[in-house]
Amino acid sequence: MSALLDRAGPVAATQPPDRRPVTTLSRPGAGWIVPGLVLFGLFGIAPMVLVAYLSLTQWNLLGTPEFAGLANWERFFTDPAILDSLWLSAILTLLCWGFQTPISLLLGVWAAGKQRSRAVLSAIFFLPLLLSSTAIAILWHALLDPNWGLPSYFGGDGNFIGTPQGAMISVAFVASWQFIPFHTLIYQSGTRQIPEVLYQAAVIDGANKFRQFVHITLPQLRHTIVTSSVLMIVGALTYFETVLVLTAGGPGTSTYILPFRMYATGFRSYDMGYASAIAFALVVLATAISIILVRISGFAKMRSTREGM
Repeated sequence: MSALLDRAGPVAATQPPDRRPVTTLSRPGAGWIVPGLVLFGLFGIAPMVLVAYLSLTQWNLLGTPEFAGLANWERFFTDPAILDSLWLSAILTLLCWGFQTPISLLLGVWAAGKQRSRAVLSAIFFLPLLLSSTAIAILWHALLDPNWGLPSYFGGDGNFIGTPQGAMISVAFVASWQFIPFHTLIYQSGTRQIPEVLYQAAVIDGANKFRQFVHITLPQLRHTIVTSSVLMIVGALTYFETVLVLTAGGPGTSTYILPFRMYATGFRSYDMGYASAIAFALVVLATAISIILVRISGFAKMRSTREGM
């Protein structure tokens, strides 16, 4: 046996080393971002620049816009109707966030399970995402009709969209019904990224499901909560189709949120200059709120939720 090993030793030593080329991953070139920059420039930057220019003009959709300086902005900051619309937008934003966050968080954590029944129910639950906001608003306008809709089966007046409080709550409910599945998907994905070893250690320590949710799931989803909240708040500031179809800004002006006032100013009063000022103010407001939320929450630091593992 030793003789065989002595013979095999020199042969193995004289074998040539493996000279196959080692493949290395290289970063994509700068040219890959050109299509994205072009699309963002055409559909993002260019419209904002045009709106900023129109906010400095007087234009009734006919003829050529006439330069008016800061007249529209002076009117914007002194118009009491703008303050009312801003207040209504804030109320709608808080209602939508309050409706969507707890429901979508709980559903997302539940949908992250591995049971087949959860996957089937989740697929059915996500169907509202396939419908447009206009179609959903038309559907719920019929369902909430006091004459032949759902309220007619419960007796009484039941005219939810006919009262100021009911109309605002109805808009928030319909918008939340549409977008809760989207945020549920976000929370489902975030929950599935939580290391399973954390739950295994909690089970060994005797923690029940509730304590696992409070002490493991919620802390691990803090960045997901911030992301979802920013999308909810910015989205609520831009709701338009739901208000237009469901309440048309009424009753009275009880649902005249800022985007709807922009529409009414531009396409009912034919004052596109002032409507452009409102639109540009909406962009600035949504951007500022997003930055403030990111700064306050510490999300900008992007610290890993798996540190120390």
